[in-house]
Amino acid sequence: MTQRVLTTESGAPVADNQNSATAGVGGPILLQDGHLLEKLARFNRERIPERVVHARGSGAYGYFEVTDDVTGFTRADFLSEVGRRTETFIRFSTVADSLGGADAVRDPRGFALKFYTDEGNYDLVGNNTPVFFIKDPIKFPDFIHSQKRDPFTGRQEPDNVWDFWGNSPEATHQVTWLMGDRGIPASYRHMNGFGSHTYQWTNAAGEAFFVKYHFKTNQGVRSLSADQAAELVGKDASSHQTDLLQAIERGMNPSWTLHVQVMPAADAADYRFNPFDVTKVWRHSDYPLQRVGRLVLDRNPDNVFAEVEQAAFSPNNFVPGIGPSPDKMLQGRLFAYADAHRYRLGINHTQLPVNAPRTAVVDNYGRDGLHATRYGARHDKNYEPNSYAGPAQTDSALSAPLAVQGWTGTHEAPAHNKDDDFFQAGELYRLMSDDEKGRLIANIAGGLSQVTRDDVIEKNLAHFHAADAEYGKRVEEAVRALRED
Repeated sequence: MTQRVLTTESGAPVADNQNSATAGVGGPILLQDGHLLEKLARFNRERIPERVVHARGSGAYGYFEVTDDVTGFTRADFLSEVGRRTETFIRFSTVADSLGGADAVRDPRGFALKFYTDEGNYDLVGNNTPVFFIKDPIKFPDFIHSQKRDPFTGRQEPDNVWDFWGNSPEATHQVTWLMGDRGIPASYRHMNGFGSHTYQWTNAAGEAFFVKYHFKTNQGVRSLSADQAAELVGKDASSHQTDLLQAIERGMNPSWTLHVQVMPAADAADYRFNPFDVTKVWRHSDYPLQRVGRLVLDRNPDNVFAEVEQAAFSPNNFVPGIGPSPDKMLQGRLFAYADAHRYRLGINHTQLPVNAPRTAVVDNYGRDGLHATRYGARHDKNYEPNSYAGPAQTDSALSAPLAVQGWTGTHEAPAHNKDDDFFQAGELYRLMSDDEKGRLIANIAGGLSQVTRDDVIEKNLAHFHAADAEYGKRVEEAVRALRED
């Protein structure tokens, strides 16, 4: 059989569908990567009107209060003073299912937070997991396709789910996390949140640091077993929405404590793992958690559609003192999220009340478009530069520049000392108690045993063996027993 050639929408052959084009081996992604932009832009437009991913969600308003001095690391104004409060809006969500799906399912949870700061809105778009399945955004549309409903059967297919994971060894760490005890949170209140990606903070002296965000729930982590979740879904498919709504209405305002890991920028090149690989975590022993403040949710939206479904978050919404890192998945999301909202909600979605800044002044030359409500003064010009005292650029950059070197092209991530796809998955397995390991094995085997192709099963078993010999052996034995049953 002749091998089919993967092409772009215009019919040009694709030379690399695994790695985005970057400025050098570890540099940021290039805008000239037409295949990546086309792939992400097309993916964003596949569904209307609900979100392609994170369709089912719940939201609430609240505030973030600074409890510890972090001015040595960032000049972000909303973090500049202990005791300072900033209004926030958060949207929790499942990832894979549609708007009509259930809440209590085994799936990562979105943890998207909007800070309405005096310097503009800052969006931190994360998950309830510290890692993710893939490390390059060029694979994201394929990953989601594998997890969504099959175009022929109209249902989520174990063959598709495990085939993608079997061909993506970097997913082993997140699969181990997802199939473990925390894979089904008991509620949105009882799970942690993570920025997941690596971000950059810059202080007033211009010093740069790389950071990871950890929101620790003050309600305690609680999760559901597969049997408990199935029973709950049968009673209330909207269980997490019900819990969040009722808790806030009763005045039981949920809260999280924000900690960050802080890495001096100079440490990144020689760290044992690639610090910009979202499939990996930083050791707490290397970069301990440092407390920043607390997030409190104290008000439910008045209208779920207007405020939760029309809420738009983009990781490209930064404020002075906070910026991106060379994290490839983050770099792809800087484009993809805002592009998805422009398609789904329109070019003026930032003027909707839930998305508009509270205190910061919006003043630019954007005009017209669907649902435009902001026009400027009567005789304002709509171009720049001009001679009519219109808004002008500032001399202050949001964050420190990122150093780049090397040739443009598609590159594998730069190699670090412990930079394989299985090491941290094995560490996570070995941290678990015997009971936790048993439930993990049962969850994996329950799904993997449904796969119809032996070669797909073998690819996945090889990943678990590579992570930890006992891990692989136990999964293999459990899958064999279920398939022979």
